Amino acid sequence: MVEILGWFWTSAIIVIVVALLLLIIGIYNNLVGLRQNVNQGAADIDAQLRLRHDLIPNLVETVKGYAGHEASTLESVIQARNAAAKGNPTSGEEKGLKLALDNLLALGEDYPDLKANTNFQELQNELADVEDKLAASRRALNAAVARFNTSREAFPAVLFAGALGFQEADFNRLDDSEQGTVDQTPAVAF
Repeated sequence: MVEILGWFWTSAIIVIVVALLLLIIGIYNNLVGLRQNVNQGAADIDAQLRLRHDLIPNLVETVKGYAGHEASTLESVIQARNAAAKGNPTSGEEKGLKLALDNLLALGEDYPDLKANTNFQELQNELADVEDKLAASRRALNAAVARFNTSREAFPAVLFAGALGFQEADFNRLDDSEQGTVDQTPAVAF
């Protein structure tokens, strides 16, 4: 009888250990998948920023032909783009670029010939599309971060997540997620 009880407790302990290991493996795999979604969201933002930075010189070249005496506006766009294109863009640099672009696009109102130019219209539409996609990418990143953080903090994952190396993801990742090498742009002159 003592031998049967010893075998029972040994078996029970083995079953508990195996169940615990399976639980930890499941938690780990789930968190890895969610962390990859966060990384994908950051990469999507990098891609959209790359598109934005690539469109700006083309838009400036198009405007130059029509609004040559608006050099200060064109210069501010180029300076803002170059500041944002350096290795570590900050939210302030990206905000400055957005404001400079808004000023550049407002020139279309002052110059009817420019506003009617198909190249300007196409570039303006492309830039608006990129801005929409960038906003959607940021929303997707925030959703991925929310799912990751929720899963990381839910029971029983909260017991193991830190030990498994899963740190809380940050919603405000502008400095990390918008990093990119956006210094190489094609030169297009009209």
